[in-house]
Amino acid sequence: MLLSITINNYTLVEALEIEFSKGTTAITGETGAGKSLILDALSMALGDRADSSTIRQGKDRAQITASFDVSAIPEAKRWLDSHDFTAEDECILRRIYTTEGRSRGYINGQPCTMQQLQQLGDVLVDLHSQHEHQSLLRRNTHRKLLDDFNTSTELAGQVTDYFQDWHQAAKTFKDLAECSDELIARRELLQFQVEELQEFNLESSYLQQLEQEQNNLANAEQIIQDSQKLLAISDQGESFNLREGFNQSLSILGQLKHKPEALIEAEQLLESGLIQVDEAVRCIEQHIDRFEANPQRLQQIEDELGLVFQLGRKHRVDTHQLGEKLIELKLELEQLTAGDQNLEALQKEVDQLAIKYRKNATKLSLIRQQGAVKMSQDINQQLQQLSMEGAELLVQITPLEENNFKSYGLEDIELVISTNPGQAHKPLGKVASGGELSRISLAIQVVAAANSSIPTVVFDEVDVGIGGSTADIIGKLLKQLGDRGQVISVTHQPQVAVHAHQHYVVSKITENSSAESSIVHLNQSQRIEELARMLGGAKVTEQTLSHASELFDLATS
Repeated sequence: MLLSITINNYTLVEALEIEFSKGTTAITGETGAGKSLILDALSMALGDRADSSTIRQGKDRAQITASFDVSAIPEAKRWLDSHDFTAEDECILRRIYTTEGRSRGYINGQPCTMQQLQQLGDVLVDLHSQHEHQSLLRRNTHRKLLDDFNTSTELAGQVTDYFQDWHQAAKTFKDLAECSDELIARRELLQFQVEELQEFNLESSYLQQLEQEQNNLANAEQIIQDSQKLLAISDQGESFNLREGFNQSLSILGQLKHKPEALIEAEQLLESGLIQVDEAVRCIEQHIDRFEANPQRLQQIEDELGLVFQLGRKHRVDTHQLGEKLIELKLELEQLTAGDQNLEALQKEVDQLAIKYRKNATKLSLIRQQGAVKMSQDINQQLQQLSMEGAELLVQITPLEENNFKSYGLEDIELVISTNPGQAHKPLGKVASGGELSRISLAIQVVAAANSSIPTVVFDEVDVGIGGSTADIIGKLLKQLGDRGQVISVTHQPQVAVHAHQHYVVSKITENSSAESSIVHLNQSQRIEELARMLGGAKVTEQTLSHASELFDLATS
């Protein structure tokens, strides 16, 4: 339910806040400013295209804020939750747009797109004006009205869910089936690549070991020569070697008597050094005994490493990453190998989802066909009361082609009307005038209101071109709608305004070459004065006041 609209720097308004209550609200005034302030401003808050010419002169931006009570609107709460807009009982929509053409929207303080404002707005408000806001010109509105009338909205939602599940599964199956030849070729390539890599030990430690062995064998002659030199220096040198040097030093220290503490420490270090030299000599000797140049082994290692490096270049990875690449290719191969089985299972899933969709959609079709007749009859009864004698509205149901699944069901639904006897039934937008369309909308809303999920309905001049008893009937119908929810009606007919639960009047004040619009909530005496103005024109007399008072008493008795 709409709680309030706050308007800043919009046309002739600098700052204005309008609060609404449940029931029917009438908005009247001497000018059309009421429509601009309420309908156009509300449309802006609900994501309509921004018109920078509506920004108050001298200001660089306008801001419209609409607050709604969504505590009793589960569909709105579900939408907010599914789009991550936090909400409890109150939902605030805000729209800011500038003279430079920039526009921003917010839902509960979080940035949003204009499309999201429009989607949420479709759940919160049904806005009926004589121009671009006519929801009755959209076929999806016709389906929703019929489903609301039949109390089959939940079933229609289930049909949509089944369609989406089927459509996604069918698309996945189609994509897999269309690229099956490519998948077979890919699987064969993967099989070859996996087998090729499995011929080698690709562990990183093994490759490092091969590289080290290859380096040693490639430099075998130099390594042997350097080893012999090291052995000569350490133990086998004729003129001098490390072992002989250590032994001579220890002999000298051993013959000394009364050695100072520093020499005792030196002797200990030399003994330790001799042990280290002996160990080093044994290592060098063992290395010389075991190490030999092996051209055949070198060639074998170089051939193996060459193939490994070639595989690395082929797969565009470092050779030490080939093991990880093998695991990756194996996983993809397993998935593709299971693809044939998945394709068969997916086909079964598509068939099962199609059966579920068709079963529920067929059930929905039967309900729609039965309800369409009753809904048409009820609406036509209302049209007769609204000065549209001879008009006949039909809920036209056109079955789709076999197996042509749609998210909304197995048929197209459209409201068509003949406004005069003998004329063919045509779409509403091609037959009905603006005023007629508003009255048709009112007749539909009265019929569908008992089960409608939209809490707020807005009408713009639903009473155009009528008066007298018909206007009185419209007023009563609007009040009847307001008893069930919230109705806002811009009207120029006193017979309509008098039946409203609350009444606002719009006025424009011009001072010092500037104009300002205002909207005021009327008490009982002020309402009678406004009704008198609407009855008698600019000059209000005692007679028109008496007539207005009598009109008010009859409406409220």
